[in-house]
Amino acid sequence: MAKSQSNIEVTRRKFIRTSSVLGVAGILTPTLGYKAAMVDPQVNTIPGKHPEMVVLNDRPWNAETPAHLLDQDFTAMDRLFVRNNGLAPTAVNPENWTLEIAGESVVKPQSFTLAQLKSEFQHHTYQLVIECAGNGRAEFNPPATGNQWSTGAVGAPRWTGVRLKDIVNRVGMKKDAVYIGYYGADNHLSGDPNKPPISRGVPIGKAMEDESLIAWAANGEDLPPMHGYPLRLVFGGWPASTSGKWLTRLVIRNKVHDGPKMTGQSYRVPCEPVAPGSKVPDEQMCIIESMPVKSIITYPKSGAVIGRGQTLEVKGHAWAGDLEVSTMEYSIDFGRSWYQLAIRPPVNRLAWQHWQGQLKFEDPGYYEIWARATDQKGNRQPMVLPGWNPRGYLNNACHRIAVRVE
Repeated sequence: MAKSQSNIEVTRRKFIRTSSVLGVAGILTPTLGYKAAMVDPQVNTIPGKHPEMVVLNDRPWNAETPAHLLDQDFTAMDRLFVRNNGLAPTAVNPENWTLEIAGESVVKPQSFTLAQLKSEFQHHTYQLVIECAGNGRAEFNPPATGNQWSTGAVGAPRWTGVRLKDIVNRVGMKKDAVYIGYYGADNHLSGDPNKPPISRGVPIGKAMEDESLIAWAANGEDLPPMHGYPLRLVFGGWPASTSGKWLTRLVIRNKVHDGPKMTGQSYRVPCEPVAPGSKVPDEQMCIIESMPVKSIITYPKSGAVIGRGQTLEVKGHAWAGDLEVSTMEYSIDFGRSWYQLAIRPPVNRLAWQHWQGQLKFEDPGYYEIWARATDQKGNRQPMVLPGWNPRGYLNNACHRIAVRVE
């Protein structure tokens, strides 16, 4: 076990000073080693969230979770990352909350109260991974615009609600149905009530999976206000932007949904690889669907100091979009050699999987522990940034932490 742990994040082969010394929150980048994220000290915490959450933006709220806070089997809501596109609604009254089902391809448009959803449909609970498509954006060079996430824009709470497909089956779906789109009660930053900040969706096939939920609870309690209270979508394994919060309206479309953040460059990557810094036309960008295989080291915290010859427990989580993770490996020699780790099966489809191992360092010095997951189709995490894209999406490079052996 580690003798002590310091609040240090490490990249490449350098130790970085702690944020308490620098007076700023830190995000790692492979080219600069450290990129400061200046945060107003008056807004560096979010009500109801863990005090160690790293706030990237306060209008709208965006905050990520340090890796060591994700060590639980399932993610506590005070530790789940926050990614908002607009301003959360105020004065929410669940007693008069309604969900409208409409669109070109619905047979019988209908509205349901929250009470009806809870009383007329079977309840289901699944642990589901949601991850921001921009998780890892801080490593892109040339830099990509947007929140400079490092590793913590991911989580896997236990969600409770009704299956979306049960609602769709109740209202009926025409044969020409292609997509489901959502609208929420959040407010656009401009203040325009007729301008949704985001309205995304998923193809019918994803919408009709058993695990696709309209949820009102997480980890056995009502959704927190920051996470969509009183109602939200949850599509495990796909970009978290598809899991709309403060849900008020669903549309069954006869075409790919075209709401805000569905078109142009939003949540899209080049259909073919491009050189870093390229300008890619909109028509050559493809919508992100299932997220790539990825893993995170949750214990120990980067910067641990251990005694020579002592055994160090290492553990974390791995996930692979719509797939399962088949193998998990680690390296302590900068990727020259890889060794297998024990990994558990998911508790249900689209949950993350827990892995662990026992490491021993015989010689003193500086080491990095690298973690690498491989999914059931043989897709393996790359050791470096997998491919540049204009918006900085889908970085699934190996997570690594540093340890010093004395």
